[in-house]
Amino acid sequence: MTYAHDMPTVAHAARTDAGLASELRLSVMRLRRRLATERHPDNELSLGAMTVLGCLFRHGDLPVGELAARELVRPPSMTRTVNALADLGQVERRPHDTDRRLVVVHLTDLGRATVLADRRRRDAWLARRLRDLTPEEREVLRRAAPLLERLSS
Repeated sequence: MTYAHDMPTVAHAARTDAGLASELRLSVMRLRRRLATERHPDNELSLGAMTVLGCLFRHGDLPVGELAARELVRPPSMTRTVNALADLGQVERRPHDTDRRLVVVHLTDLGRATVLADRRRRDAWLARRLRDLTPEEREVLRRAAPLLERLSS
C-alpha cells in the first residue's frame, strides 16, 4: 500500500523534466476542470460547443473542416455541433468571401455575447483566486503564462 508520505513532494517531483511534466499536467487539468465549472448559470451549451464559439471568436469565420482540424475532431462531429449552434442562433453559415464553393461558420451577436459572458465569469473567478497569492507568486504566473501558451500550441 502506498501512503501519502511515501509520495514525492511537488518540489521534489518537479526536479526532473518527467516530474515537471507530470506536475504541470495534473495542475493544468485540475485548473481547467475548475474553470469549466465556473460557467454562467444560464449557459446550457456543452463545453465542446463553447470551445467552437471561442475558436470562432478568436479566429473569425472558418469552414467546418478547418474548425474540426483546430478542435481535433472529425468533420462529421463538427458538422453536428455547428448544426446545433446554428439552431440556437449562436452561429450562422455564410458563403466564403473568395471561394463560393465553400461555406464558413460565422459567430452571431448572440454567440459573441455568450462567449464574452462566459469569459467574464471565469476571469472573475480566477482573478479572485489570484488575489489570494502573494505579489511574487503572481509575478511567477505572469512570466509563466506565455510559456504555457507556447506549450499548448
